[in-house]
Amino acid sequence: MAVGAVVFKNDRVLMVRRGKPPAEGLWAIPGGSVELGETLQKAAEREIFEETGVRIQAAEPVLTFDVLDRDEAGRVRFHYVIVDLAARFVGGEVRAGDDALEARWVSRRAMGDLAVNQVTRKLLKERFAFP
Repeated sequence: MAVGAVVFKNDRVLMVRRGKPPAEGLWAIPGGSVELGETLQKAAEREIFEETGVRIQAAEPVLTFDVLDRDEAGRVRFHYVIVDLAARFVGGEVRAGDDALEARWVSRRAMGDLAVNQVTRKLLKERFAFP
């Protein structure tokens, strides 16, 4: 299981460019694995800090979805269940960490210039009217 967090600051959303599959090279909501015994909120707070240097206060889920990663023969290699949470920015300066190639606050205008994961784009548009 994995968790992500949708965080806004000054009408910009926190995003990372993934360094590993799935979605390698694409921009997405930051997050990562839930460790045994962690709540979704605590996992999101830890993962977002590790991946971006930003401290958040995680709230309620806004989206749950599956990602199936298959090999060339069509066999499932990985099956991720991902829960994205709404979150409030608490502090910190953005820097790419963990498995993120880049991390930044993305404006509405800049969103169109990025290769954004389709699930992320749909979530931001439908749930948060962004962009």
